Amino acid sequence: MNAKDIINGTWGELWIDGDKVSECIALQAKVTINKAPVSFCGDLFTHNKVIGLEGKGSLKLHKASSRMIIKISANMKAGKQTVCTIVSKLADPDSMGAERVAIYEVSFDELTIADWENKKNGEEDVPFTFANWEFLDTIAPQNI
Repeated sequence: MNAKDIINGTWGELWIDGDKVSECIALQAKVTINKAPVSFCGDLFTHNKVIGLEGKGSLKLHKASSRMIIKISANMKAGKQTVCTIVSKLADPDSMGAERVAIYEVSFDELTIADWENKKNGEEDVPFTFANWEFLDTIAPQNI
């Protein structure tokens, strides 16, 4: 392993429903494995049975436009859910490849109407849930 092979987030890119979001600062999407406890007679350990998956994430954006207000606000006021697809690409030119993932059935959890502070660049944090994902490109581990 060489230090140059470590992927730097500076090279990350993001699309929402095919539109590039150049003001993106960060993206995180995680899948939690939901489990139910299982007990057996004569065994002191609690075992676990997988009963589902839960996808959660967040976007962090420079506040450069009203992108998220336009995307979410009208549906929210009408009691409708905004559902979209996010594609993430991380392709550091000095690393061993690129990783792309499509995140499906993205549903935003909240909308920031206003948030600003004197002498501070504006940012937006946009939490979301999702129901599926697919890796479009992966980076193979290198055997040393």
